[in-house]
Amino acid sequence: MPGMRIKDDLIKPVHVGIIMDGNGRWARERKLPRVSGHVEGVNAVRRIVRHSGKSGLENLTLYAFSTENWKRPSEEVGFLMKMFKKLIRSEIDELMENNVKLSFIGRKNSLSKSIQKEMDTATERTQNNKGLNLTIAISYGGRDEIISAVNKAAKSMAEGKIKEIDENSFKDFLFTKDIPDPDLIIRTSGEKRLSNFLIYQSAYAELFFSNKYWPDFKEEDLDDAIEDFSKRKRRFGRI
Repeated sequence: MPGMRIKDDLIKPVHVGIIMDGNGRWARERKLPRVSGHVEGVNAVRRIVRHSGKSGLENLTLYAFSTENWKRPSEEVGFLMKMFKKLIRSEIDELMENNVKLSFIGRKNSLSKSIQKEMDTATERTQNNKGLNLTIAISYGGRDEIISAVNKAAKSMAEGKIKEIDENSFKDFLFTKDIPDPDLIIRTSGEKRLSNFLIYQSAYAELFFSNKYWPDFKEEDLDDAIEDFSKRKRRFGRI
């Protein structure tokens, strides 16, 4: 079946996407500034990435910053951008040690030149790693991705590079063209929506909603989501 592999009698997802939600509410409930929630959320990213690599997960995509998140207060956005830039630089050595390949999807040109440089450096350094494929969605929106893909496909067709636009050729114009569609989408914080995350690619993804805020999401929570996934019957339109 597409997007799955069987190991030790357990059907596991090849690609897991996570909507990391609840940093702000985690901080508010503790009477802390919102930025404290984001800092603690980084610790959750570290442990989930490490655990994913050790568990043999092939692809992990984390929704870090959406196109809509630019509407947040400038102070918070500024903090997130500084933290993101620092995080790429500080984590790259560990990613190399753990054989993690890092890539990014989203509107790269909406980010500062310095952040783009860090992203390019990290991508280049890890491109030959053969372990976990880690994708960070930053300044990303699913609708924006589809519109971008439509424009690229139409241009390619007008130039005679492709004869028609079908489902297979269209995927080549998505940001995720080199990544298999997600089998499992996890969202934390108790909210039950995709929030513009991989909306084209998630047509047949299984959805798992955790009531935990992202900073509280642990390795065993990821294991629970994957175990739940393994018990589901995926028919893809068949009986």
